[in-house]
Amino acid sequence: MKGKVIFIGAGPGDPKLLTIGGYQAIEKADIIIYAGSLVNPEVLNHRKKTAEVYNSATIDLNQIIEIIEKGIDNNKAIARVHTGDPSIYGAIGEQIRELEKRNIEYEIIPGVSSVFATAAALESELTLPEISQTVIITRPEGRTPKPEKESLASLATHQATMCIFLGVGMIEKVVEELKNGFDGKEGYNENTPIAVVKKASWKEQLIVKGTLSDIVNKVKKANITKTAMIVVGEVLDPGDFESSKLYDPNFKHEYR
Repeated sequence: MKGKVIFIGAGPGDPKLLTIGGYQAIEKADIIIYAGSLVNPEVLNHRKKTAEVYNSATIDLNQIIEIIEKGIDNNKAIARVHTGDPSIYGAIGEQIRELEKRNIEYEIIPGVSSVFATAAALESELTLPEISQTVIITRPEGRTPKPEKESLASLATHQATMCIFLGVGMIEKVVEELKNGFDGKEGYNENTPIAVVKKASWKEQLIVKGTLSDIVNKVKKANITKTAMIVVGEVLDPGDFESSKLYDPNFKHEYR
């Protein structure tokens, strides 16, 4: 690891969901830069006593790169710790771009995304036969703009399972877009099941379930305003459904 940056997906919150690779990289790191506003600090408990620790919630990109450059010049092992899996809204692309400009070696260790911790909390399979075989991972438009074809209203016309990051703070707008549809095509109907999971896998995890017709009031009553995942789709309350072919006694293949 010396003279190298390791991007680590720290998982959704529960320290037990940190991967072995992530655990070992943190254990060996001389410098740790972690997303303090989201990463559970307990995932750093096994770090070296001599490790330098920086909370990236209080510094900007230039300062992060400056810390990395200084560490690399001194042949230090650097752990850049992100929440969940860093490939989803992790802002690693812009960091990697700066590292490549400077010919700094890096590696990425994936993590358990909050998408999957949320599904586990809801005890749901996101892809059920003849219900939904597609999962859309997205976010509403906020300070970061989105192409019109990726608006929630447009994506809702597929009526697939949708997992929405960073949307609970504008839950009313999110629900309206999901119901409205786009370009003459229908969105989800108001009876579609929806769930909001705050801090999936954390000790303070909170789950609110409902439909598009009542979820706004339920979320407001629960006072959930941030750090929550929204999941919408029939997979949350499918009723009876066809079993997959995977374990059908008349269907054999090598992937069982």
